[in-house]
Amino acid sequence: MPQSRRESTRLWPGWCGALLLLVLPPARAAGDVTSAPPQAGPPQSSTPPITLPPLDDHAEKLFTGRAAPASKEDLRVLEERLRKVSAAVLPCTVGVELGGGSGSGVIVSEDGFVLTAGHVSGKPGRKVTIVLQDGRRVPGKTLGANMGIDSGLIKIDGEEKWPHAEIGRSQGLALGTWCVAVGHPGGFQPGRTAPIRVGRILVNKPGGIVTDCMLVGGDSGGPLFDARARVIGINSRIGDSVTENVCVPVDTFRDTWPRLAAGEAWGGSRQPGARKGDPFIGVAGEEHEAGVLLTEVQPGGPADKAGLQVDDVVLRFGTGTIGSFEDLVKAVRGSKPGAGIAVEVQRGAEKKTVTVIIGKREE
Repeated sequence: MPQSRRESTRLWPGWCGALLLLVLPPARAAGDVTSAPPQAGPPQSSTPPITLPPLDDHAEKLFTGRAAPASKEDLRVLEERLRKVSAAVLPCTVGVELGGGSGSGVIVSEDGFVLTAGHVSGKPGRKVTIVLQDGRRVPGKTLGANMGIDSGLIKIDGEEKWPHAEIGRSQGLALGTWCVAVGHPGGFQPGRTAPIRVGRILVNKPGGIVTDCMLVGGDSGGPLFDARARVIGINSRIGDSVTENVCVPVDTFRDTWPRLAAGEAWGGSRQPGARKGDPFIGVAGEEHEAGVLLTEVQPGGPADKAGLQVDDVVLRFGTGTIGSFEDLVKAVRGSKPGAGIAVEVQRGAEKKTVTVIIGKREE
């Protein structure tokens, strides 16, 4: 992960320097064709989600990039709305702790369904700790995950009614639309509100939303919001540039909700954005305090042939230290198929180094 990606407790202005910095206070069931369609999204809540009123026509044009700010008043409109979104969404943005690692998530129903990244939630049925805005820690369990696009679902235990955000729509979001990314870079830190990043949508495709809301390690699984405080994406991964911040489109959660809620995991070890011919080792993993915990090793794949195992913690890949899931993905993608790479792992109390021959993705 680029070392320049540092966390901040202020709002980031994206690439539009004119915007003022904003400061916040410290197995699917089969049914016949006449059956009711499967539920698309979390169950209806008796308490309303956190949302903001619609914008007027001019403000809507400003926020969707159809009109550029032409006056100080336009900048104030943008600033004030982004401030309101940022303050409103903090109660439903949570930290996620499991397996010695940490990430982020967002509560989307009063009974405690949490959207996150698939590489954060990992395998279904695992115990997880959800950290609320006030620092309270509550237990939960991981449900389903689609590793093909990096979506994951968690359920908080208990009968409490939780503050929750509304699931919006990602399809049709215009390029240039203003958005707000939230997460807990470096993990939840007492006394620090979840840092807010403000930016705009640069790419919107079914496989991922790219924004210039700068993300760093620990933001994975955190929410991306629109101007009405509705979830439109989930933080997934970063590229080499500060403008390459990729989110899982929220529509995929709605479209695959029955499978996620049932605890189904699919998509194998294929990483989001991977293409045929890319360097490949055949693993899936999640954040860990020491590196990356392997949650899947594809039988017969390069990692399996080298002797890597589920529950190994990857510490080094070649000459680079692995501090996050994104580090491992970038290290593999930066390797040449056929090259032998020394991989250091922690296995129980023992450290081991194996040589992985980089493969080539076949699909």
